[in-house]
Amino acid sequence: MNPSSPSAVLNELLAQRHSCRAFLTDPVPREVQERLLQMAQRTASWCNSQPWQVHITEGAATERLRDALQTTPQQGESGADFPWPREYRGVYQERRRECGFALYDSVGIARGDREASARQGQENFRLFGAPHVAIITSDDALEVYGAIDCGAYVSNFLLAATSLGVATIPQAALASRSQALRKFFGLGDDRRVVCGISFGYADVGHPANAFRTSRAEVSAAAAWIAT
Repeated sequence: MNPSSPSAVLNELLAQRHSCRAFLTDPVPREVQERLLQMAQRTASWCNSQPWQVHITEGAATERLRDALQTTPQQGESGADFPWPREYRGVYQERRRECGFALYDSVGIARGDREASARQGQENFRLFGAPHVAIITSDDALEVYGAIDCGAYVSNFLLAATSLGVATIPQAALASRSQALRKFFGLGDDRRVVCGISFGYADVGHPANAFRTSRAEVSAAAAWIAT
């Protein structure tokens, strides 16, 4: 394969991309962020609706949001705007556990140490130390189709960031604080929080960035019907 061919470049970006769980404090220059967003904006969407809206923090705003997300949810605070999975079962649970165990092993958390695993889980709400977070919302009236389109946007955001040397982690956990996010960003009731993406430059020496998740074989996900 020609290493400069479009397919080779895309394949390399897909291989490089990973969820970063420890960031440097250095901010991403605004011109790099704008280039990233221009690339992600090319995402295909249902009827070209382009339902995503992106709210990005930097500087003091990131610190204010980090503090707000680490507070205990108030009684009666609503959770995620979209339902969580009913359950993870079979191979999906196996893959989920594989990822979790690999993370815990990388940072020295013993299996069964619930206190330490809870502390690691709280890193989601610290944004893993990232200098920026992008909150992705969709139009309420588009329901699941808007969320699907936003998922495609998130994927392209991650690849665009990788191409620019920017590390990312998509975070469904942030959607669990949708009410706090709505208040922080002044979002209307017509917007649903899909997820967040913390981003910045990776702390490559941090042990949480030392592992990579596996991928199933194509045969486990695809089948051809010829007749």
